[in-house]
Amino acid sequence: MTAMLSSRHLMTMDDVTADDIALILDTAESFAEVNERRIKKLPTLRGRTVINLFLEPSTRTRMSFEIAAKRLSADGVNFTASSSATVKGESLRDTAATLAAMSCDLVIVRHKYAGAPQIIAEMMDCSVVNGGDGVHEHPTQALLDLYTMRQNLGHLEGLTVGIVGDIAHSRVAGSLVPALRKVGATPIIIAPPTLLPARPDILGAEVAYDFDQVLPRLDVAYMLRIQMERFDEAGFPSLREYARLYGMNMKRLSAAKPELVIMHPGPMNRGVEISSDVADHARSLVLGQVESGVAVRMAVMYLLLGGADSGAAA
Repeated sequence: MTAMLSSRHLMTMDDVTADDIALILDTAESFAEVNERRIKKLPTLRGRTVINLFLEPSTRTRMSFEIAAKRLSADGVNFTASSSATVKGESLRDTAATLAAMSCDLVIVRHKYAGAPQIIAEMMDCSVVNGGDGVHEHPTQALLDLYTMRQNLGHLEGLTVGIVGDIAHSRVAGSLVPALRKVGATPIIIAPPTLLPARPDILGAEVAYDFDQVLPRLDVAYMLRIQMERFDEAGFPSLREYARLYGMNMKRLSAAKPELVIMHPGPMNRGVEISSDVADHARSLVLGQVESGVAVRMAVMYLLLGGADSGAAA
């Protein structure tokens, strides 16, 4: 009997239990070995159709899902905003109805509006994965971040993770905070009040305003991009001032624990939330996160679609 997740969909971190997370990470570890082979292909999802419905610009996430599907031998179909009928005014529900008529098995949805994956799931008889919806959630990013932490630090329980920056506009933080809590880690959100949601307490994390004060406690400094495209007006005096107070630089790195690691979901604003010398430092796991993304997304697809038992071990 193939292992399966407890939910048919992965739209928020509420869809997975702590046991589900452990299963995804363990499965991803087996797929990571496949990604190091010369022939990076398994027959696991042969005959299954995976649709990447990306109605918001993306590079890392879209390519990661595309590669993951190909390595599992799924038939992948890629829709982007520019190639979709949504540019002609078609509603999301009509798009979903059209895709449903094509009898696909899995849809990955990325959309600028929160709740779009839920609409797709209501209209289609297949599994749906949220590839990022507005400022809501991005669950596979949180899962690949957990995987990266576990691979590099050896464990998740007991870690203290500082999530620094634009919390108010971050779907990454929206998934990472509950994910960390599910695995027994302690999340701390660190930002000026202008970059926090109106009720930061409901995120379920400790809130800090002084990065330097909490830095010595951290095992992971998770730096968020300043999402200028989502601002009506800047939430701070200047980028230089933000970098001075909240940017990760070599001075802060030297003041942190020797085992502290640096993470960032990308794309990075070098010189703002992270300096170039830190981004390229041996303690930066940024490229490791990208590498982890393929294995974790392979695991999510495999577990949602119930790939053949022989697939992961092949």
